[in-house]
Parts: sequence; C-alpha cells; structure tokens
Amino acid sequence: MTLCPCNSAKEFEQCCAPYLDGTAKPETAEALMRSRYTAYAREDYPYVIATCHESNRPTPEDFEDEVEITWTGLEILETDLGGADDEEGIVEFIAKYRSKGNDYSLRERSSFVRVEGTWFYQDGQIIRLPVRSDKIGRNDPCPCGSGKKHKKCCLGKGAV
Repeated sequence: MTLCPCNSAKEFEQCCAPYLDGTAKPETAEALMRSRYTAYAREDYPYVIATCHESNRPTPEDFEDEVEITWTGLEILETDLGGADDEEGIVEFIAKYRSKGNDYSLRERSSFVRVEGTWFYQDGQIIRLPVRSDKIGRNDPCPCGSGKKHKKCCLGKGAV
C-alpha cells in the first residue's frame, strides 16, 4: 500500500482512490481539492476535467502539451465553508512540484460549488509570492511565473 499523494497521511485506497475510480463522491470542497491534486499527480486528466464546473471545463486537448511535472506535496492552508452542508467553498493551498530539475510551489485560492450534491472546481486565483532560491541566477526566468528575468522581478524586490 502507498500513501495518498494528497498528503492526508492516509493510504491511497482509503483516501482519494474511491473518488478517482468513481465509487464515491467527495463530501467537502477540501476532499475534492485533495482528489484533484491526486489526479494531477497520477495524470488522471479525465477526473480533473470531470470535476471542473461546466462554466470552465477544459477539454482533453488542453492536457496534450503538459510540461513534465512531478507533483511532490500538497499543503492545505485554509478552508472557508465547503463543508458537507454548504453549497460553495474556498480552499487555499500550496502545491509543490518539480520540473526540469527545479522545485517550485503553486499557491492558489480555489472556489468550489456544489451542484445537485456534487462538488465542482469553479475557478482559482493564483497567489504570486516573491520567491528566491540560491539555485536561480539573476538572468534566469523568475520562478513566480511572471515571464520576466529574476533580476527584473522578485530578486529586485528583495524577496527572501
């Protein structure tokens, strides 16, 4: 048995597996968030698509050019509503990943909505925090994702 990628400290089979295989539905927004992270980690893109609200549902083609990423950890920072009796909720999290030999973090505040008893990811706001790493050179792309050189972005802001 292996631990679930969502960092719940539970075995995969007792955590997100029933959601990914369709034998159960997440009862909370946080459970859906964890299962979506697990789906990304396992490259189960049909689950990711199915759990998006119809207003912003991607297509399978949207995942064809995925950059090679290894998801390395999930940390739930805050939940607002999103319980078993709520119709909407927010989950703020940090998803950690490795790409092209570098470690990164994605911080997002995601909105979820429940439609006819089923939770869906509605949208999310990425929270860009200044990041500095000793591995990042001044002329390297900034790890915050701005597209600017590190020296013209977070490095110049005195990020730690």
